Amino acid sequence: MSKGIYVATIEPNSGKSVVVLGLMRMLLGKTAKVGYFRPIIDNPKSDETDIHIHTVLSHFEIDINYKNAYAFTRNEVLDLYNQGKSGDVIDQIITKYKYLEERFDYILVEGTDFSSENSTLELDLNMLISKNLSLPVIIVSQGDNKSVKEIIDNVQLAHDTFKQEVDVLSIIANKVNPIDVEPLKELLQSRIPQNTDITVIPRIASLASPTVKEIVKLLDGTVLFGKDHLNNLIENYSVGAMQLRNYLTHLKDNALVITPGDRADIILGALQANISKNYPKISGIVLTGGLIPEDPILQLIEGLSSIVPIISLKEGTYYATNRIGKTKSKIYAENTEKINSAISVFEKYTNTDHLADKLITFESEIFTPRMFQYNLLQRALKNKKHIVLPEGYDERVLRATAKLIAAQVVDITLIGDKDKIKERVEKLDIPLNIEDVNIVSPTTSPYYDDYVNTFYELRKHKNVNLEMARDAMTDVSYFGTMMIYKGHADGMVSGAVHTTQHTLRPALQFIKTKPGVNIVSSIFFMCLEDRVSVFGDCAINPNPNAAELAEIAIQSAESAKNFGIEPKVAMLSYSSGASGKGADVDKVREAAEIVKQKDPQLKIEGPIQYDAAVDMKIGKSKLPESEVAGQASVLIFPDLNTGNNTYKAVQRETGALAIGPMLQGLNKPVNDLSRGCTVEDIYSTVIITAIQAQEE
Repeated sequence: MSKGIYVATIEPNSGKSVVVLGLMRMLLGKTAKVGYFRPIIDNPKSDETDIHIHTVLSHFEIDINYKNAYAFTRNEVLDLYNQGKSGDVIDQIITKYKYLEERFDYILVEGTDFSSENSTLELDLNMLISKNLSLPVIIVSQGDNKSVKEIIDNVQLAHDTFKQEVDVLSIIANKVNPIDVEPLKELLQSRIPQNTDITVIPRIASLASPTVKEIVKLLDGTVLFGKDHLNNLIENYSVGAMQLRNYLTHLKDNALVITPGDRADIILGALQANISKNYPKISGIVLTGGLIPEDPILQLIEGLSSIVPIISLKEGTYYATNRIGKTKSKIYAENTEKINSAISVFEKYTNTDHLADKLITFESEIFTPRMFQYNLLQRALKNKKHIVLPEGYDERVLRATAKLIAAQVVDITLIGDKDKIKERVEKLDIPLNIEDVNIVSPTTSPYYDDYVNTFYELRKHKNVNLEMARDAMTDVSYFGTMMIYKGHADGMVSGAVHTTQHTLRPALQFIKTKPGVNIVSSIFFMCLEDRVSVFGDCAINPNPNAAELAEIAIQSAESAKNFGIEPKVAMLSYSSGASGKGADVDKVREAAEIVKQKDPQLKIEGPIQYDAAVDMKIGKSKLPESEVAGQASVLIFPDLNTGNNTYKAVQRETGALAIGPMLQGLNKPVNDLSRGCTVEDIYSTVIITAIQAQEE
């Protein structure tokens, strides 16, 4: 089940706060502990907190430190994007969300406010964040001053856009003209898929109206009287510039009176009208121009039994009136009456029981690369391991080491001369303090003689003498592998400079395979846009027979499971099901049968074509009864030629991150890199190696 919901709007002033407050009340009635998170907040003024966060945390008494309730301000996000560090934004948001996820049963996530001009970026960000948090979405739109057609077109476009990336559980159209509520709901239900809940909320004057307190804050006003009544709602406003007898006829219920501060007649007349049975109630009085009534007038006001808020502004009447007219209502923590009203409105127009069940029981199938990498990092951090990197002079290895040390995720040994490595680090301006890593040169190591003798004893039956052993231990791959064998390191990653054979030969000679394992194989974790798939074997075995192919499939399924991916295994071939003939497809069919015999509980299909394995529509058309077709997570290629080319084609054409290869079947983790690997490849492979070492 999903542990959260993402509330996203598609435009400014949508009334999203009403939805968030209503959802929070609804969820608290269904779930014991509900958390709240805003990935990105507006840029606050100094010493001010975000209104949304303060309101939700205080009203519902949620035990979250303010700093933990958000990840970035809007400016911070823009700065990182301008520096080309958009990935850092998502990584930090995932980290903050996961911290809350561990503390709460369910998290309500509120998206951005669309208060900037760059609405396209905000829409993309909301989709990207919800996708990387694997959260379904509630889309909130607003119908203020819009026709039914405009609302429907906006909602349809938003739904179809979000649906490409995430699951949309509900659409809420807010601030709709009351006479349009039912027609709009019927039309939306006919246009939007039935599995998406539709809620239409009419425009409620009490929620749309700002309070006097908001005007004070917006215009930096000074409160002269009526501090206890600053939550008065402003449903109308008018300027007192004419004579009193004429102005009184323009008063309306809950109006804000705007007048220069020297118009004592308007001020006193409005106050008198407020307590008169013959005139409407007013919400407050704004005095403009920085003018304060004379003392006798102030004393007269002070002596009245009932006083509405009276505030003074430095600005003139024209400026103040324009600003007040553009003020949009907000819900803040102190206005409990408005909060309770918002919750009541939400509950009145929403089928809360049905929506709550959908939210709490929803299961997301989205598993993004960022989330996968976050999970890897967290697993590695739980039990820190020591990884040796034999290629200590390579720039990519050094940069990856700097990144790993900064993350404090593993301990690192680099093999090479310390002075030369230091020189490389300084020359390439790599942010690595070499005192934070262990650097060892084989021939000067205090373990060199012990390693030589150990290797001699292990390999003398293969006619290895002491001189040959000494020569072998000067080789960085042999030395690094011996560190693992002797327990001086937990795993090794190599291959940025050396060949696969150079990396694997010592491991096969004395690390050897696990009991019952007949073949060492490899997998790549292919981090696609919305999922992570396991590809095997794409690096080691040129042409495995049926028994070997079956063992690769079982090993790969177990690896997938160990890394949090439910294994659904597709044994790939050029045909699907029973239609194909020939030695190649027969081998795959035989391998699939062997797997079924050895592990009857494993979901497996084979032979099956790649498109039928990963595309639901094609998979169901070719193999309608299959549990794997269209949703395979582990893809086993029939030979190295097919596997290696396919993983590289997918990587290059889709931009997928390929983590690996990760070797399977050895007693201790040794992993081989491609010589074209990047810093990110090395970083990810080291973390995977550390996790493998935890399983030993």
